[in-house]
Amino acid sequence: MSGGAGPWPVALALAAAFLFGLGIQLTRPGLRHTDSRTAALIQIGTACAVYWLASPAFLQRWYWLEPAIALLAAIGLFRPFISANLALAGTRWLGPTVSATLSSTAPLFGLALGVLVLGEALSVEVAAGTLAVMAGVAVLSSRGRMQRDWPVWALLLPVGAAFLRVLAQMLAKIGMESIPSPFFVGLVGYSVSFALALATQRGRQDAGPVRSPGLPWLMLAGLCYALAILALNSALVCGDLVAVSPIVACQPFFSLLLGRLLFRETGIDTRVVLGVALVVPGVVLVSLR
Repeated sequence: MSGGAGPWPVALALAAAFLFGLGIQLTRPGLRHTDSRTAALIQIGTACAVYWLASPAFLQRWYWLEPAIALLAAIGLFRPFISANLALAGTRWLGPTVSATLSSTAPLFGLALGVLVLGEALSVEVAAGTLAVMAGVAVLSSRGRMQRDWPVWALLLPVGAAFLRVLAQMLAKIGMESIPSPFFVGLVGYSVSFALALATQRGRQDAGPVRSPGLPWLMLAGLCYALAILALNSALVCGDLVAVSPIVACQPFFSLLLGRLLFRETGIDTRVVLGVALVVPGVVLVSLR
């Protein structure tokens, strides 16, 4: 499966980026009432329920007999279970815009995995876009004279989440060569992740409340993420990883836009705006390869 399938990979990847950005913003009010790991459980559980409720319309029996199902199950071990926890912790420490922008290091990982593992092409646009993304991350990582209420190590949370997401994208693309069903990839991944999240939650002594005023927000975010993964997997069926991954990384643009227009987000300084202004054109350049 390779690129060249017209505008569909771009359109689907942009839809995924918008839904991821919306999910990040919906998560913020939910995190005011519970901890990040409990929030991840709610979101994963909601997405898992959505997939299973829709499964009669999309599943075929032979999917379960393919050896590639083991690869899809392996994806669920770290996405969204671990990646969501890292992303939620990053959102809690850094805020949705900074966290989403740092998550845009994904093109760097997408470039490396796409070229080195999948054998996809490297171009001048990809190199230039990657440099722009790196510059944006450097701007956001620099403290300067500004006062922030989060530690430097918190920057690693969204970056780690970005790497795991891209690794999952690569494995999903490989798996869909045998099982060409974006829906099935999401179903298996969310089912495994929900089982892990639930087992972990039961063993915790400091777990936050599952039923809280933030529950509706987290469930809505889980629905957004479920649809985003479906759109992302659909883009990967007909598009290259080195193109799809950076387009999906445009989610900081949507996060910033939604934060300002709908959620009245505060605390967005010139450094954050500059970081986004570097990252978004960078990922656009990568997509024009």
